[in-house]
Amino acid sequence: MGKVVITGTSRGIGLELVREFATAGHQLLALSRNEKPVTALGLSGVSAWPFDITLGEDLERAALWVEQHWGGVDLLIHNAGALLLKPFSETSPRDFEALYRVNVFGVAGLTRALLPWMGRGGHVVMISSMGGVQGSAKFPGLSAYSSSKGALITLAELLAEEYKEQGPAFNVLALGAVQTEMLEAAFPGYKAPVSAAEMAAFIRDFALKGHAYFNGKVLPVSNSTP
Repeated sequence: MGKVVITGTSRGIGLELVREFATAGHQLLALSRNEKPVTALGLSGVSAWPFDITLGEDLERAALWVEQHWGGVDLLIHNAGALLLKPFSETSPRDFEALYRVNVFGVAGLTRALLPWMGRGGHVVMISSMGGVQGSAKFPGLSAYSSSKGALITLAELLAEEYKEQGPAFNVLALGAVQTEMLEAAFPGYKAPVSAAEMAAFIRDFALKGHAYFNGKVLPVSNSTP
């Protein structure tokens, strides 16, 4: 079974991903600011502690833990993300920077920290949004969020090219509406056709098998707008 690192595991899709992989017998490192929801599950093979993807010392700690306990990583799933719903005219440079530190810079930092422990058979899956896909429907108030998710897509394309010889593979899943706390914050009252558990099952299967068919690709995973 594989060794899997997942970020943003305190709720929603991330927490369901922990269930999916752990119950299938994989070893997990679940990284989130709040580790309590994961530890409360009491699942075997799962390690978790408080983790901030914007802090260099936390990135170093994750890499050191992998070195000492596993010696390698098979899957890295970047699920952590921050949301801001605010008109562009009221969105400050500090707002933009705070969102990009989580959604882009933190993803790049953790990837860089773990790359020495990943190889040709590895797979890095970045969870983006349909809002970050060029030509997709856009919604007011999400300028910082959706643009950061667009940056994530381009980052994955570039890393796939840079590491195509030695691995790992890099792919992006651009999610549409999934019934999570983040969706409720962005679109109050909207009911999505897909649950967090259903999407987590899809992401698990793609993370395990998708790199055999894709590298440097963005796959829209949406049957609704938003």
